[in-house]
Amino acid sequence: MELAELLLTSTHGIAFTGAGISTPSGIPDFRGPQGLWKKYPQELSSASYLKSDPRGFWEFYAFRLRAMDSVSPNPAHYALAELERMGLIKYVITQNIDGLHQDAGSRNVIELHGTSRRFYCEECGRQFERREVLEKVQGGELPPRCQCGGLIRPAVVLFDEPVHRIGEALAIAQESDLVLVVGSSLTVYPANLIPQVVKENGGRLVIINMVETPLDHVADLVIRERVEEVLPKTVKRVKEIVGLSN
Repeated sequence: MELAELLLTSTHGIAFTGAGISTPSGIPDFRGPQGLWKKYPQELSSASYLKSDPRGFWEFYAFRLRAMDSVSPNPAHYALAELERMGLIKYVITQNIDGLHQDAGSRNVIELHGTSRRFYCEECGRQFERREVLEKVQGGELPPRCQCGGLIRPAVVLFDEPVHRIGEALAIAQESDLVLVVGSSLTVYPANLIPQVVKENGGRLVIINMVETPLDHVADLVIRERVEEVLPKTVKRVKEIVGLSN
């Protein structure tokens, strides 16, 4: 059965997205051949490193912050938003922190690893938008500080910190009869439990990824094509089947 038919025959489909959906937008992935963790140690993005060497942490994070400042959603993001508007995708559960799903129009987004759009002071809890922090960093303030003197940090899940909203995401997975894995290596725990739970509860598993994943052998459909091409074609095919024009 093709992807469009799987979507149309499901009653509670969800999408589970990883870094691979955002690489066409110009954001490097983490574990691919040219991934971020091939060039830098993961420890640079850990809570313990932030605590031990705030300046070193921010020297690394500043470059990631600048890289995400000018990116835009790509056709894969827009396609998932369209599938949500059509009622075929109920939630997007993402490992990404870039906010591109929301920019594309997705409304029910669960960000397991937080967001790079917001920051907060570790001392007083004051919230900061990305533009404010980027201005501090570009002005040479490393690490950026709050007016109270406290250290500003990103509202993301760093290594050695617990994942956000995992209980909510797992509950949604238990109710779902279809999960589209889009651009994820499925190697990061506990996020990779989401598609497993859907499959174990009798749902269908579709994996759209350019390289193999640990769940390929149990998937109902594996698509080794570019996500920014597959998903728009799928939306078009869904509309053809149900008799809708573009």
